[in-house]
Amino acid sequence: MILHKGEILFRQGDTGEYLYHIKSGLFKVTRLHENGNMVLFNILYSGETVPHHSLITPKEMHGTAIALMRSEVEVIPASEWYRQLQEEPGKPLEIALLLQAKLRFMQQRLDHLTVGTPAERLELLTEWLHDFSHGVDVTELLTQEEIGQLIGVRRETVNRLLRLK
Repeated sequence: MILHKGEILFRQGDTGEYLYHIKSGLFKVTRLHENGNMVLFNILYSGETVPHHSLITPKEMHGTAIALMRSEVEVIPASEWYRQLQEEPGKPLEIALLLQAKLRFMQQRLDHLTVGTPAERLELLTEWLHDFSHGVDVTELLTQEEIGQLIGVRRETVNRLLRLK
């Protein structure tokens, strides 16, 4: 399956009939809270199989995944995935390695959030995204509000930082 920028891979609340292996591209995952607050809480990248919270047992989608660029995704029927998990001895290790990789990614993102200045955090995010976006600028992928959510600052601070670049 090919998705283009702005197209939705899955929506918050979907039942989870499928898992998705991201062959190329990037996705942002947003969550709409009951109070109307929309939060960007994850970036999905090449090599991941998602949703992470459904790799072992099914659960509805926690957020909405939106393509940030042209992306290629393999759609995997959940029933097939869980059947393989039961029948193939190597499948649990495959899943453990997927979860380990995501945990290491999250640790890296937390490290980036604890760096001294907002400018340094923006630079680390920009460098990380550059590796997965094939050089597309962070401002073409994410709004200033979303960048702020990822680096722990307000949109106004992101605007100021971007003007200084």
